Amino acid sequence: MIVRPVLALILCLSVAALGSGCASRGAFESTQDIPVEGAPAPAAAPAEAAATIAADSAAAPAAATVAPSSTAARALDASAGFRIGAEDVLDIQVWKNCTELCRTVPVRPDGMVSFPLVHDIQAAGLTAAELRQQLTRRLAEFIPSPEVSVIVREVHSVKVSVVGAVRMPGHYEVNSAATVLDLIARAQGLTEFANRDRIVVHRQNGGTATRLPFDYSRVADGKDENFFVQPGDIIVVP
Repeated sequence: MIVRPVLALILCLSVAALGSGCASRGAFESTQDIPVEGAPAPAAAPAEAAATIAADSAAAPAAATVAPSSTAARALDASAGFRIGAEDVLDIQVWKNCTELCRTVPVRPDGMVSFPLVHDIQAAGLTAAELRQQLTRRLAEFIPSPEVSVIVREVHSVKVSVVGAVRMPGHYEVNSAATVLDLIARAQGLTEFANRDRIVVHRQNGGTATRLPFDYSRVADGKDENFFVQPGDIIVVP
């Protein structure tokens, strides 16, 4: 009978076909995975996961952060354009003429300073660089090519008032960047009757008056910004 040879032939062909199919599938899987419906997605490789997290972080909006205002710091930094005011103390030097023309001078209440040869000159409202230019121009009438330097030695013109329910209300000089809490601390803190959640900072911006609420409790808890004071601020504690 020829049944056995035919069966043997069919078996051989089936085995060959299966082997070929396995070989083809193995080659495909080396470059791309075949997704299986309903199966969980494979975990991303560490590098891929890190890249995905970085991409998601870049796409997501940044968390809101409160940056402290640097206005006070700029106002008190001579290199950034500090404006000289009454009661400030200046070092003025003229190179090669220091014996006669080096002085430490206060700015008078009228905003003027007295200096040899030029007598009175306006200082308040100017930066140190602007005052140096004015002095250079005025001294050039008496000295050829004067080399002038102006240094703000002491700052007394920047003041902030703290009034109301604090232990030591008054006017406080601010010689470096300071916050509302810094000024309240300098006023020896709040009294036991102070309404700490209704503090207000009154600020003049040119001809515009601004009221800035300051909730002491929320600031102490880190929920609100402890912002910087500016020259002329009035902190009112009810």
